[in-house]
Amino acid sequence: MNVAFLISRAAVVPLAAMLSVTAVWAQGTAANSYPTRAIRLIVAYPPGGGTDVIARILAQKMSEGLGKQLVVDNRGGADTIIGTDLVAKAAPDGYTVGVATSTLTINTALYAKLPYDVARDFAPVTLQVKGLYVLVVHPSVAAKSMSELVALIKSAPGKLNAANAGPGSPSHLGLAQLNTYPGLKVVGINYKGAGPAAASVLSGETQIMVVSMPTVIQQIQAGRLRALAVTSTQRSPSVPDLPTAAEAGLPGFEASNWYGLIVPARTGKAQINRLYEESRKALAQADVKRRLVVLGADIVASTPEEFGVFIRAEIVKWAKLTRDAGIKPE
Repeated sequence: MNVAFLISRAAVVPLAAMLSVTAVWAQGTAANSYPTRAIRLIVAYPPGGGTDVIARILAQKMSEGLGKQLVVDNRGGADTIIGTDLVAKAAPDGYTVGVATSTLTINTALYAKLPYDVARDFAPVTLQVKGLYVLVVHPSVAAKSMSELVALIKSAPGKLNAANAGPGSPSHLGLAQLNTYPGLKVVGINYKGAGPAAASVLSGETQIMVVSMPTVIQQIQAGRLRALAVTSTQRSPSVPDLPTAAEAGLPGFEASNWYGLIVPARTGKAQINRLYEESRKALAQADVKRRLVVLGADIVASTPEEFGVFIRAEIVKWAKLTRDAGIKPE
């Protein structure tokens, strides 16, 4: 056998081992040094809505753990597509993080073409919480319960206006569900986010809304809005006396939301794991738990892998629900 070949081959083995060790060392160094500067947290909604409220609570706590600030960047518009697209096209370096909500997966059923592919262009970090939604009315509405509201709508179909946070939002799909029940008809009006939509109900411009609890909890407590039901499948510990919409006479009615973190595809695993760990630690803090319970949010804190499975299941679910409701992709 060629002696030169044996010598060269023998030299390759330790070199390969050395390169492998170097790669592992580099990954560890990246994990330990990240982040070295502020991280942009893109919230694809205007300020003031439930997503913005929860994002800011967790951004503050995660910043403490990361040692660098998570700077909230509100990029609302186009049913979250504008902000979400910014995340998809950002550098995969861990310095751009997106707040994902159920609209991320709902939009895959509502739009025939998106500027990004949810399955291809994002890497999941964690599903942080699931949020409580409630059906509220302006105090001028002559209904003190969900059954009274149903009777009122049936007595004058199309008379009441309902605000929603834009096509594809849980509030939009909640109201679309409402209109599928026999004799029920409200006029849906789209707004650019939950904050502006809730403001329209507060002013009396519209009378009904399915909305996240964080968006309107202060107005409910102040008597400026009247909550008639939660729109989850079960009652919430934060408002145990409030019935579900299903209990109140709308069988099968459900509208809820979830909140998590995503990053551009190809972001390093070290960065993803660091973000996940700091999110998990933030959600475990007693003061954060108290604030989220008051807002009606249930803590999940899933792993990146679990969140990926959840997102894929949500895409399938919303495709079926929109098809059953007769909503065609635009």
